[in-house]
Amino acid sequence: MVNAGSSGLKLGVNGFGRIGKLTVWHHVARKYFDEIVVNIGRQAGVSLADIAHYVERDSTYGWLHGYLYGHLGQPVVGDLDEGSGSMVIDGVKVVFLRHHRDPAEIGWENHDVRLVVDTTGQFLDPVAGLNHPQGTARGHLASGAAKVILSAPFKLKNEGTPMPEDAVTTIMGINDSDYDPRRHTIISNASCTTTCLAHMMKPLIDAFGSKKIMSASMATIHAATGSQEVLDRLPKAGKADLRKNRSIMNNIILTTTGAAKALRLVIPEMEEIAFIAESVRVPTSSGSLIILVTNLQEEPSGTYVSREMINDIYRQTAANNTQSYLYYTGKQNVSGDIIGLPKVAATIEGHETHTRTAEAAIDLAHIPGLNTDVLSNPGETVIRIPVTQAVIYGWYDNEMGSYVNMLGDRTVSIAELM
Repeated sequence: MVNAGSSGLKLGVNGFGRIGKLTVWHHVARKYFDEIVVNIGRQAGVSLADIAHYVERDSTYGWLHGYLYGHLGQPVVGDLDEGSGSMVIDGVKVVFLRHHRDPAEIGWENHDVRLVVDTTGQFLDPVAGLNHPQGTARGHLASGAAKVILSAPFKLKNEGTPMPEDAVTTIMGINDSDYDPRRHTIISNASCTTTCLAHMMKPLIDAFGSKKIMSASMATIHAATGSQEVLDRLPKAGKADLRKNRSIMNNIILTTTGAAKALRLVIPEMEEIAFIAESVRVPTSSGSLIILVTNLQEEPSGTYVSREMINDIYRQTAANNTQSYLYYTGKQNVSGDIIGLPKVAATIEGHETHTRTAEAAIDLAHIPGLNTDVLSNPGETVIRIPVTQAVIYGWYDNEMGSYVNMLGDRTVSIAELM
């Protein structure tokens, strides 16, 4: 983790779902922020004790004191004050606000909060102004925050609209240096899938260059999220995707992912690579997998990219950089082995890396815009080039282990520059 130790700063967290709660766990453990202020935006349960009940236990990660101290841990939530909405969690004061959902009405300035992590997934258009009826990310700035970090990719209402100058997407270990504290006030931490994918693609681009990678595709076998239904439900008016309303407990569900679009924001070389991304939701609570397929154009030398070469690239990337968020293993894993694995954006399972080289036939006569002088013999326009297809498997804990820990590092790195 980046620089543990008290900063004298307070952290604001907007939203208290899966990522919001685990973000509080992360920063309570880290002890970088002196106080955490969480905006729930509504009443919860019948008292503050019900919020404490939600804080201290988790169906995926167990008890908070077990997360902090293992099997010898003792309960760490206490000093509940209903009037102020505060409690002390392992020595860290945490205040819960339960009144305003619109970021502009939260009043961060009243709590001396200058840095906010928005985990709601609701305010993702950095262009939207303060007059938006449902609220916007910029409302946090109007409410007193100086910086806002979103725990999801940007979603511009109008795709042709240019990204505002004060907004940036970063992933730790990939392009975190793109953040400019003098200019950027709204920072997207991308998504769990994009984070894993970026750490799988970047070593390949660094090793081969984007010109050698003809195309790539990925499918994420993704754990369930809060946007899905436990039991089948009639879709809301205007909803075209009927599958997310089917029970995640009983089905494998095809869905979409914005990972391909977000990846181009953090790795510009991806603009030169034909790329497509798909997603499949499965009935597990956390622990996901990316299956990455790349097609590499080979030189006619006879020395082609092999399984061992691919694995060496990842092995060396993981070993040579002490700040790397990549982990390489030759062991055989299942999704449960990844849950909670700390500070790992992607776990490459080298045991399952596969490559296959074959010749691809290309008819030059069918290539638009090709100079006819190239076709010296019109009767023989077909050329054959060697192409290697590589299949690479990357695990990630889409909640705590990968994404929330990476989000925590991004949060602290921004706080250190404030």
